[in-house]
Amino acid sequence: MQQAPFPLSPSLWAATAAPPPPTEALAASTQADVLVIGGGYAGLSTALHLAERGVKTIVLEAREIGFGGSGRNGGQVIPGLKYDPDDLISMFGHEKGERLLRFAGATADTVFNLIDRHAMDVPHVRKGWIQGAHTDEALRIAHGRAAQWARHGADAQPLDRDQVSRLLGTDRYLGGWVDNRAGAVQPLSYVRGLARAALNAGALIHTETPVTGLKREGGKWTASTARGATVTAERVVMCTNAYGGDLLPGLKTSIIDANTFQVATAPLPESVRAGIFPEGHVTSDTRNLLLYFRLDHQGRLLMGGRGPFREPKGPQDWAHLERVMFKMFPQVAGTPFEYRWCGRVAITRDYLPHLHEPQPGLLVDIGCQGRGVGLQTSMGRAMAQYVATGDAAALPVPLSPVVPFPLYGLRRLYVNAVVTWYRMTDGGV
Repeated sequence: MQQAPFPLSPSLWAATAAPPPPTEALAASTQADVLVIGGGYAGLSTALHLAERGVKTIVLEAREIGFGGSGRNGGQVIPGLKYDPDDLISMFGHEKGERLLRFAGATADTVFNLIDRHAMDVPHVRKGWIQGAHTDEALRIAHGRAAQWARHGADAQPLDRDQVSRLLGTDRYLGGWVDNRAGAVQPLSYVRGLARAALNAGALIHTETPVTGLKREGGKWTASTARGATVTAERVVMCTNAYGGDLLPGLKTSIIDANTFQVATAPLPESVRAGIFPEGHVTSDTRNLLLYFRLDHQGRLLMGGRGPFREPKGPQDWAHLERVMFKMFPQVAGTPFEYRWCGRVAITRDYLPHLHEPQPGLLVDIGCQGRGVGLQTSMGRAMAQYVATGDAAALPVPLSPVVPFPLYGLRRLYVNAVVTWYRMTDGGV
């Protein structure tokens, strides 16, 4: 996710994160077995799991660790995908669908197990995720979703209106469901923890080293960098998500790089804080333009949602989220906002994660759809297994060609049109 083009305070996560491990820019040309491009969840998880297999791995990050989406998301760790279990089995068939369900259902386990195994300095909570339903039809779908996941062994239950109101601290939902596998992390601390674990396992990480070109000669790949040094490797794993630019022709046009915005209050007084998420849940709702919110580890209330497609021009671009927060939680009215931040997310045409292998030895991972913390950590482990063994069954989704969005140059127009339609159909808060 990108920094705003005008002076702002740092994001909440940048202000409260554990320090990063020491890294340096690539100073001299070198070689590796595998080059990973991108120092976010997917890239660092890939590097960690490759290094643990004894594979010489180098990570090149254009900015600092977690500069993009991995350091700027809402920090919710939600298993599953955008589609319900029955839909995934219908889309992929029984065998592949069940395998994808097992993968998607275990993504939160992957995150919390890594935090424990590597003793990461990461504030985290695992008390479950609630999806609040804003209409009667959405409530019917939410209860069906809970039943489907429960049939597949998940600790999931439907919730009525009173239960949701008590667990969230707002009466704006008609009910919903809870997935007790989920939780939350301080996202920038977590990605820095992944980096530290990868370094300890033997991977090399070079920050402030943008990759400017890739070419394949003699069965090996060479990455050129803005500083002139190169990395030559047998395999390349590209994990740049919405920030790959033109490094791979056509990749940028295969996603919509929408903006997501977040605000955070000052720490709430204990008397107010006790009635909001009293049991430590996190939440997002059933709106097409969904709202997602939770408390952080210091008692701030966070609210996230869509903002302008363009880059922000000033604090007014977050005003809609601040109004929504006070409508949903009138008990926090008057609490000042300490942080406002935003950035790009990668939305694919089918709302699924995509894996591409456009040339031999080049693996590309793209698309989070709002579940990147767990999804991309687990995807990194799967990609490491595939790169190390060549076993395509290790990948949760099949390799696919890069397919551009139609009329990509007009994406801002049709995204704005869709957003306007969703705002009318979602109704007010």
